[in-house]
Amino acid sequence: MLDALFDDVKRMNKRQFIYQLLSFGMIVSSALMIWKGLMVLTGSESPIVVVLSGSMEPAFHRGDLLFLTNYPDEPVRVGEIVVFKVEGRDIPIVHRVLKLHEKNNGTVKFLTKGDNNSVDDRGLYAQGQLWLTKKDVVGRTRGFLPYVGMVTIYMNEYPKFKFAVLGCLAIYVLVHRE
Repeated sequence: MLDALFDDVKRMNKRQFIYQLLSFGMIVSSALMIWKGLMVLTGSESPIVVVLSGSMEPAFHRGDLLFLTNYPDEPVRVGEIVVFKVEGRDIPIVHRVLKLHEKNNGTVKFLTKGDNNSVDDRGLYAQGQLWLTKKDVVGRTRGFLPYVGMVTIYMNEYPKFKFAVLGCLAIYVLVHRE
């Protein structure tokens, strides 16, 4: 299979090879532009996330794809589902706002909890952190597609699946070439 792919590349003349590289570059840059455009439109550094655990069941299940916004003028409210990042952790967490403390000076602190968890999230926060602030929020859930993100989870948890998907894509491209 890979030999056939390399043979096809070897058979291309210089112009065809450059055309293939430019086409690939256009696809990648288009995807990046769409992502950056979504970031600007939604105000979120990550406008789309995948739910990685069952901590929010029954509201969201593992593999659900969430659409987020994070406009600076929108207040955080109790009951709202937020995606937040904690210092020292790379993966954002999707949980519901449980308690809210607003001070007269305008500062807001809040506590979160997964719907399927028995305790609040203080054990997940950075050491010594008891509350989240607006700067910790990546976005607020506005919509979702059920289980669409399972492909991402499978590709991360089962590397062989990732190579199988890439192999199928390569075969598809070879079969449907002009």
